[in-house]
Parts: sequence; structure tokens; C-alpha cells
Amino acid sequence: MNSLNHVAIIMDGNGRWGLKYKNSRNAGHKAGLKTVEKIIKETIKNNIKFLTLYAFSTENWKRPKKEISYLFSLLENFLIGRIDELNKQNIRLKIIGVKKFTKKLNKLLDYSEKKTSKNTKLQINLALNYGSKIEILNAFKNISKKKEKLNQKNFIKYLQTYNTPDPDLLIRTGNTNRLSNFLLWQLAYSEIFFEKKMWPAFTEKDYNKIINKFRKIKRNFGNI
Repeated sequence: MNSLNHVAIIMDGNGRWGLKYKNSRNAGHKAGLKTVEKIIKETIKNNIKFLTLYAFSTENWKRPKKEISYLFSLLENFLIGRIDELNKQNIRLKIIGVKKFTKKLNKLLDYSEKKTSKNTKLQINLALNYGSKIEILNAFKNISKKKEKLNQKNFIKYLQTYNTPDPDLLIRTGNTNRLSNFLLWQLAYSEIFFEKKMWPAFTEKDYNKIINKFRKIKRNFGNI
């Protein structure tokens, strides 16, 4: 049975779910946040140590400004209301991506990371303004500046997920079968599950079903 240390999730379908059931994309984002909380709890139950959530990509800036503002207000309210509880639960929050938000949000993100930095039960990597191609390019630039030998060992030191094991499992909801510029280097040997349900409709049962399937997969890593 496969061990499972790190799950990565592309939380797709919030806006489409909101339009379909609530006539509002923002309502979908709000419902999606409830799913995040459920999946965090289930991740802890399964004794998984790392959870990476793709919350906002570098491409998402193309969305309407009102929708972007609502997304960030949801995040601000979540952190203000829940960071103490996450800390008590021994959960660490780490941001991957480029922090180019409002001063208030940047300060809140920094505070949340610092407050939870020593926690060990679960590390949540929240991908915000994240794009894997930019991450890889920046890693090459930094290794060049340091004049280090270019090899895998040195290269991964400049990825934002350094000191985090690569995902064993990627889940993408929303019936879309692509990676969308997410952890392109880190997902090289991950098992990938594409889920038809949109993120707000994704349940603990769906999550555990995928986890159980993953545990039974024969993983060869090039061997036979």
C-alpha cells in the first residue's frame, strides 16, 4: 500500500458551480471555501503531512476586478477569523507564489506564515499569484546569480517548495484535464486524478475514494 505524504489540489469549478446553482460566481467561491475546510480536516484524519492548494494563478488576474476583489476579501476574512484556530491545530501555513497584493493582505499573509511557522501536524501550501513557469525561470536565474553548478540537487533549492516533498497525488476538480501551469517540475511522478465534480460539490467521501485508489496503485518509477 502506497504511503501518502503530500496531496496537491487544483480547486477548479467554483465560478461555474456558483452560476449554475446560485446565479453568482462569487457564491461559488464562498461555497468553495467551505469545501477547503472540510478537506483540511479530512487530510489531518488521513495523517497526510502536506496539502498544496492552487487558489489563485498568475493567469487569474485576467478575471473581472470585482471577482478578484471578492476572492481576496474571502481570503482576508478567513485568515482573520481562522488563523488562531489553525495554529491551535498545529497547522502550518506557507504561501507559494509572488506576494503582490494589497499592503493589508501582504501583511496578513506574512503574519499568518510567521505565527504558524513551527507547527508540524499539517503544512498547507497556499498557491497565490503562482505560476510554475515563472517559478522555474526564477530558479534558473537565482542559481545563475549564485554561480552554482546546474544540477537537480542545486536547482530544487530555488523552487518555492524546497524542503517539501513532491506531491504523491494531484487532484483536479471541475472536469478539466490539464495542469494549468501548476507545479510542473514537482508533479513529474505524481499520480493524477481528474474529478468531474466542481470544487464546491467535492466531498470528504470523494476525497477518500481517490486516496484509497491511490494507495492501491502500483507505482514503478521507471522500474518494472
